[in-house]
Amino acid sequence: MLELAGIIVLGTTAQWVAWKLKLPAILPLILIGLLVGPVSTLISADGTKWLEPVWNGTNGLFPGERLFNFVSLAISIILFEGGLTLKREEILNVGPAILKLITLGSLVTFFGAGFSAHYIFDISWQISFLFSALIIVTGPTVIAPILRNIPLKKDVSTVLKWEGILIDPIGALAAVLIFEFIRVGEGYNYTVGALIEFGKIVVVGFSVGFASAYALYFSIKKKMIPHYLLNVASLAIVLAVFVLSDLFAHESGLLTVVIMGMVLGNLKVEGLKEILYFKESLSILLISILFILLSANINISDMLLLYRWETLALFGTVVFVLRPLGVFISSSHSGLSFNEKLFISWVGPRGIVAAGIASLFGLKLSMQGEPDAEYITPLVFMIVLGTVLLNATTARLFAKLTGVFLKSSDGIILIGASNFARLIAEYLKKNGRRVVLIDNNVENIARAKLLGLEAREGNVYSDELFEDVELNDIGYLLALTGSSTLNRYVISKYAHIFGENGAFRIVSTDEMLQGSLVPKSHLFTHKDDYINLSEVVRDFPFVNEITINSQEHYFNLLKEINNELHAIPLFLKDNNGFIHIISSLNKTFNIEKGNTLMYIGKVIV
Repeated sequence: MLELAGIIVLGTTAQWVAWKLKLPAILPLILIGLLVGPVSTLISADGTKWLEPVWNGTNGLFPGERLFNFVSLAISIILFEGGLTLKREEILNVGPAILKLITLGSLVTFFGAGFSAHYIFDISWQISFLFSALIIVTGPTVIAPILRNIPLKKDVSTVLKWEGILIDPIGALAAVLIFEFIRVGEGYNYTVGALIEFGKIVVVGFSVGFASAYALYFSIKKKMIPHYLLNVASLAIVLAVFVLSDLFAHESGLLTVVIMGMVLGNLKVEGLKEILYFKESLSILLISILFILLSANINISDMLLLYRWETLALFGTVVFVLRPLGVFISSSHSGLSFNEKLFISWVGPRGIVAAGIASLFGLKLSMQGEPDAEYITPLVFMIVLGTVLLNATTARLFAKLTGVFLKSSDGIILIGASNFARLIAEYLKKNGRRVVLIDNNVENIARAKLLGLEAREGNVYSDELFEDVELNDIGYLLALTGSSTLNRYVISKYAHIFGENGAFRIVSTDEMLQGSLVPKSHLFTHKDDYINLSEVVRDFPFVNEITINSQEHYFNLLKEINNELHAIPLFLKDNNGFIHIISSLNKTFNIEKGNTLMYIGKVIV
């Protein structure tokens, strides 16, 4: 009981530490597992582990094959959740550079690491290529925490973000297929019988995966599952499908749940977001337990397998040769600069899927008596820990050295995508500023995208915006919704993240009517609330510009605009072309002849 409770407490603590330090959670999880596992044998009085998942095959937390069974079921849930995140439209929209990176780049890593492992470590071809299949996976859970604290150029962060998201389920699928081929081939000596058995696994995996996904889809669509049981029922169905698939074709369950997740994720399923959120929460718990258990299950003898110069040679080949080679081949003619390609080459940490599946396959192949199977888990863990440590400690410095680090964040995020917000966004975009609109109104977002604007459907009450590494270049926050409560909340929650250069909101109706002293965070004017702004834009849907002759001229124009019922000041453009946001009480601008004042409303002569 103490050990089980301890694993959950330690796992949750590791997740919290990772969040606090902005590190990938896999790093503290594996380190804790190694500490209470193999490392503890060097400290304990009797030379035993503080936490022993399996002891002599019969004792421990999971006697016999129970650890193997638990890991299989846990990995099946994690892979299903990963499959849910792969959207067909996302693959079509990411652009050629990212598509090449997850295809050509993966092939470079697969063949390069396979040959390297075979010749450097002198292990079998089968284990070498299983190792290479496992390490092509990066994953968002390791990329995002590293990049979240580094303001990067948008093209660079976009490539790294989408590579991690898309390659996770694809890499898992590739690793499962290679594993199945090895397992079946050994039993049939790689004859025609092996290919038939492998084909059986692939057919069962794809057919049962597709059928199960559509069965769950129609069950949800026809309201056959009550809403309060939706999450639990989907979990039960995934586990049932995993076991059922194994009955049809031994070891086909992992392939089946990956396919099931991919198919279901691309169907318009009511309540899919709720299922995904539930699976994400469950995956966090399972990952916390899994990696402490799997790390603790490693023995000192396994670690000593890597105590040789070949380990550094293999790590160096994977990180400093194959990764850059894959990136530069994939990004040729992409528009990325040499330094941007160099930084993307440097940041390639391997993640949770790689380590988890490696441990599972290592257990399975060792039980099957596969030669060199004992190398799989320590080799993959070495790549995972090494790349995460390397990137977590050096990514910021390397970003500065390569010049992809943004010294100033000039992007602007608009909360709300109404007519007024879209007009503002259009004008700013035409003047060379990056603008992102966030709204939970699907229609507003659709209209913004038709105008060619960068717009995202999102709920500001959730933490999703915190996770998006593509918003690292945002330095201005403008709250433009019709809800004064929401605008205040946005400023209080996100000002320290997206408002390093300024966080502003429009005046509320009560503040406008009371005419009380208003804070400097008020945007544009303190005499126009959301209703007035909307009415002015409705009557005058364009932005006017006036060239300023002097500071006195500027303040006279502001006074005239503010006295006009249908005119609102917006921005000031300096002689360098930089647009400054006008706050209602901001008098700090250094006005020069030739500056431009922008406003909406009735033309001021």
